[in-house]
Amino acid sequence: MASFKFKNVYILDTYSIAGPNEIKGSIKNYDQVITDYYFGMKTFEDAEEKMQQACLDNIISKNKIETKVDLVVAGELSNQLAISNDVMAKYQIPYLGCYSACASFNESLIIASNMIDSKKIKNAISLTSSHINVAERQFRYPIEYGAPKIKRSTLTATGAVGVYLSNKESNIKVTSATIGEVVDYGISDCLNMGAVMAPAAFTTLKKHLEDFKIDSNYYDLIITGDLGRVGSKIFKELLKENNIKLDNYIDAGSLLFKEEEFAIAGSSGPVTLPLVVFNKILKTKKYHRILLLATGSLHSTTLVNQKKTIPAICHAISLEVEDDLS
Repeated sequence: MASFKFKNVYILDTYSIAGPNEIKGSIKNYDQVITDYYFGMKTFEDAEEKMQQACLDNIISKNKIETKVDLVVAGELSNQLAISNDVMAKYQIPYLGCYSACASFNESLIIASNMIDSKKIKNAISLTSSHINVAERQFRYPIEYGAPKIKRSTLTATGAVGVYLSNKESNIKVTSATIGEVVDYGISDCLNMGAVMAPAAFTTLKKHLEDFKIDSNYYDLIITGDLGRVGSKIFKELLKENNIKLDNYIDAGSLLFKEEEFAIAGSSGPVTLPLVVFNKILKTKKYHRILLLATGSLHSTTLVNQKKTIPAICHAISLEVEDDLS
């Protein structure tokens, strides 16, 4: 079965780092902000590694779990997860790397939550990151090339987020997940990732609602990862065609960057969703049942250059937030 519930998985702590573009938006309360894309390092890859390491170090230090981290599950956008692999070589902690492009954050949460819920481990840290000058060079063009952005394209977010999961009770519970199916609607335009990923988001949401026999109003908020303004419009059209009404929906990629600041479709990258969720959505204390739909465009430069169509995936995970446990 693609969908399942969790009984004893909670979020105890998070740590977020954001870059220069991200602080220009409406979110100002990140744990840490970098104003220099090099972050005091020699390369952009080193800068992204430093962001990941800062998330880990802060969570470990704050929660005094240096010798008790059972597992780290990490996913990002670099080739062969080189950044996460290099970071974890500095720690003596069991590690699983995962890749679902911009859906990697939810995949890491699902893996860690399953391990905790099955009582194989007691705690885990889910970790993700992206860096504009690492990912743009890999999937599009180097920034130095000066290629203009078109309106349907997105811009990679810079940042890192760590999430400390445990079987110890807190006010944020991880309640369920739906593992996505790979969906290919025949789109080959890698600059229009919103259009590529929207059908995957629709497919996973529909499956999630059917499997748990609930309607969309069950959640106070349903949030997609980085469809952007173009992909969000297509997503809503697909829902309308299938008689699914969604009044409680927003897209993280459309929120992170102001439209008037960047004349593009919004933000992309696996860090987009957690930056918005943990630094905006949960801080409002308005929402008690939240469904996170992380979306990923599963393309490579090789296959794009071979004119292949682009598959996509979306993984769903739900959170329940209590105001007070007492």
